[in-house]
Amino acid sequence: MENNLWQHILRVRNTSPLVHNITNYVVMNNTANSLLAIGASPIMAHAQSEVEDMVNISHSLVINIGTLDEYWEDAMLLAAKKANELQKPWVLDPVGAGATPYRDKAISSLLSLNPTVIRGNASEIIAIAKANKTVTKGVDSTAMSSEAVEAAKSLTEIHNSVICISGETDIVISKDQIICLKNGHPMMTKVTGLGCTASAIIGAFLGVTENKTEAVVSAMSLLSIAGELAAEKSTGPGSLQVNIIDKLYNMTQDEFSTHLKLSDHAS
Repeated sequence: MENNLWQHILRVRNTSPLVHNITNYVVMNNTANSLLAIGASPIMAHAQSEVEDMVNISHSLVINIGTLDEYWEDAMLLAAKKANELQKPWVLDPVGAGATPYRDKAISSLLSLNPTVIRGNASEIIAIAKANKTVTKGVDSTAMSSEAVEAAKSLTEIHNSVICISGETDIVISKDQIICLKNGHPMMTKVTGLGCTASAIIGAFLGVTENKTEAVVSAMSLLSIAGELAAEKSTGPGSLQVNIIDKLYNMTQDEFSTHLKLSDHAS
């Protein structure tokens, strides 16, 4: 799989997929810059009057409910329905799932449209699967990613989605595979919105990669290795944020291959 992952990275760089993001206020700038750094083209648009047209011209759609409100929720549903109609892939990032009844209701509506990929931390994945009762502490995970594997398997079965559980170990689950990635750096948890960035990068890879599981693994590997390498020359979260964007831009095949820590299991 390793060589395939690098080929997917090159494909994103060479084809510059257009990624439509309906995402939260906190992360818009970083998300757009990260997409540009990997070679993709970001669109950030949530006006109900244009989201369907934006989906029409984009390779993929990313829906992030971080700063949710009723207007945005309606825009998200319009966009997701249009993506399904056009058979374009889309990502759901269920930020803060389990925190409030309103948030859970919005997630339920979006889940009913069967996202191509669902990416969240362990608490969020457990919450949306209703696998067991887990307290969501803000948007940070209170559960280890391994604890959410069974919840993710149930989501995969119900929605035919690829599930990505972000954590110290990132776990990507499809119907026949469980792939674990052990890259990254603890300091990445001190930079707001890197999970949201991961979802956006997944969207870019989905737009140009036929194998959706490999698309997710490529995206997560690229960001995690970039974070790992960036941390080596960062003095804190501020410089890390900048250095990650630089490393997303200038990652080499040798750096990627040398640092990739991946294990693949049958689901």
